Amino acid sequence: MISIKSEREINLIKESGHLNYLTHELLKANLKPGITTNELDKIAYDFITAHGGYPSCLNYEGFPKSICISINDEVVHGIPSNRVIKNGDVVSIDFCVLKDGYQSDSARTYIVGDATDDVKALVENTEKALYIGLQEIKEGAKIGDIGAAILEYATDHGLGVVRELVGHGIGTEMHEEPDVPNYGTRGTGITLKAGMVIAVEPMLTLGNKDIAIMDDDWTIVTQDGLPSAHFEHTVVVTKDGYEILTKE
Repeated sequence: MISIKSEREINLIKESGHLNYLTHELLKANLKPGITTNELDKIAYDFITAHGGYPSCLNYEGFPKSICISINDEVVHGIPSNRVIKNGDVVSIDFCVLKDGYQSDSARTYIVGDATDDVKALVENTEKALYIGLQEIKEGAKIGDIGAAILEYATDHGLGVVRELVGHGIGTEMHEEPDVPNYGTRGTGITLKAGMVIAVEPMLTLGNKDIAIMDDDWTIVTQDGLPSAHFEHTVVVTKDGYEILTKE
């Protein structure tokens, strides 16, 4: 069932989202060649818990860490380890924060150091695709409008759109109805209503859209081994647009 959040609930999600934002900013400041993904994970855990939150990826369906860190051809759900970040790595960081009973979900992708022009374009256009999708959101729009806009933008820029992984509703649970695909047909799907809270998260690839899962049963990679990028915000639908809840 799709829930409509009250003003109180939206404010609580916004508080969770602010902590999510601050954690991303801290991780960004520490992301550099030589740091391990485990070190980044600990920074996130310590900061979130010190500010009254909980990193809700931790132990979610057995996931062993607080945040997902996916590098280069890893699309999502990379597990932090003793892996060292290197110059030229494309690093996607994705996590949820639970605070006062409400979740927020956000992802960013960074290039550490140097990169080729096509990799820079992948990251820049994936972030742009997120905002292209968000621009479709308002009361009365259809869920398919979001995915169609993302797909059109990605296709125009020669990028693959992962189909098996989608955005979602969010609230007291990390994943709620509805699904929010990054592809679709305009004018189709559920009708958006003011008070719905959704996480929109394009996952685009430099090559084709095909993916595979690694032996750890979590890490999703591109089948062709080419890089991927991922950006996400938690937003609330309003009468005439949307508000991002995972920002400063």
